[in-house]
Amino acid sequence: MFTNNTAQFYCEGIVKEYYEVPVVQDISLELPEGGFISLLGPSGVGKTTLFNVLSGVEKPDGGRVYLNGEDITGVSGKVSYMLQKDLLLEYRTVLDNVILPLLIRGEKKKAAREQAACFFPIFGLTGYEKKYPYELSGGMRQRAALLRTCMTHNSVILLDEPFSALDAITRRKMQAWYAEIAEQMKVSTLFITHDVEEALILSDTVYILNGKPGKITNKIEVIPPRPRDRDFPVSNEFAQQKRFILEAIGDK
Repeated sequence: MFTNNTAQFYCEGIVKEYYEVPVVQDISLELPEGGFISLLGPSGVGKTTLFNVLSGVEKPDGGRVYLNGEDITGVSGKVSYMLQKDLLLEYRTVLDNVILPLLIRGEKKKAAREQAACFFPIFGLTGYEKKYPYELSGGMRQRAALLRTCMTHNSVILLDEPFSALDAITRRKMQAWYAEIAEQMKVSTLFITHDVEEALILSDTVYILNGKPGKITNKIEVIPPRPRDRDFPVSNEFAQQKRFILEAIGDK
């Protein structure tokens, strides 16, 4: 349990079961304001299940979730949650996809469009407002989906492998782009990934989830702290931390 907790978002002792079989057990983690933490581990250890609990989509069988000191366990809409697929609606323009959270909140379409349009330059989507999702590249679709996620105006964002479907070059560009966007918009990010390099490049802290049921087996504070220079991925520090993580998750 965390004591004197100053984290913006944290959970304590999360347990989730399906048909009386535990999927994740005794999960505690903390995300400071403006921070970026990654949840890393092999497939099938309960990462997405944990995100469903943290986002309020599902209730845990044990443990609590807190945001700014408020108990938000089982309450949806308090944090933003983007799934692995972009889930853009093909029959709506990019702008009308982006404003969906505002419409759900009860805002008028005209006002919602005006509000969302202000963010298109920041997300590199200027000129794509009236395009349809099928007209966009994979990277541009992810930008639109992330903008839609940010339009909830929540300060904490949960991202479930948002770049995994992209090719390697596009993925690296999107990683750098999102790091800048998160800083500009002053959001805190909790990120699921299977990519050790992605976790190290983006994160302040990497939590390793492993086993059945899934448990936090390691917590790694990435060195050096952010912001890091572009040579970090070829540094000795990077190689040493990558080796440690691969050994911790059993890939080496």
